[in-house]
Amino acid sequence: MAKLATHIIKNHRKYLRNFYWRHRPNPYKMMVAEFMLQRTKAEQVEPVYKKFLKQYPTVYNLAKAKSKSVAKYTNSLGLHCRYKKFLDAAKYIVDELKGEFPKTQKEMLKIPGVGDYVAGAVLAVCSNNADYVIDSNIARFINRYYGLGLKGEIRRKKIIIEKAKKLFKTDNQKDLLFALLDYTALVCKPIKPDCDKCIFNKCKTNCK
Repeated sequence: MAKLATHIIKNHRKYLRNFYWRHRPNPYKMMVAEFMLQRTKAEQVEPVYKKFLKQYPTVYNLAKAKSKSVAKYTNSLGLHCRYKKFLDAAKYIVDELKGEFPKTQKEMLKIPGVGDYVAGAVLAVCSNNADYVIDSNIARFINRYYGLGLKGEIRRKKIIIEKAKKLFKTDNQKDLLFALLDYTALVCKPIKPDCDKCIFNKCKTNCK
């Protein structure tokens, strides 16, 4: 698994995407980014994300925000009613955790609105301490790479989680996560994967 993670990171330059939230990330900024990115294209999120952080630069600012003000941003992304997730999470972190983000995935999951993926992503990027990170794209990559032949909703399958845990046992979780997300967005796509650009010859027969 260590060799696989190293190979993915080494080849990242071939399909690198550059987004604002990847620069000098902290747990708050990553949580906001991941909330916005759920079911929304990164290119759509970026300009809204920049304006959001300008108005709410810290979790304390967000915790004090008015619902209507936050909804302005979430509505612009088509995330209607999602504003409550932002506010509930920020208030919990400020009121219950004194503004400090948890250091473990188990504790991260206690934050309202934070699921497995967001918890893992925040910890991987900001502290290299995620147990694993899985979304539908990473699950698809694992399924294809290992030729598991799983169908339907697979990201919660036991074997996918086991493979992800081994894959993320690396000293560079942040770069691995960003590399995987970019690779699955541009090469190992859900429909019509670009197999000519595949960096894993062994899985070309598994992605049809």
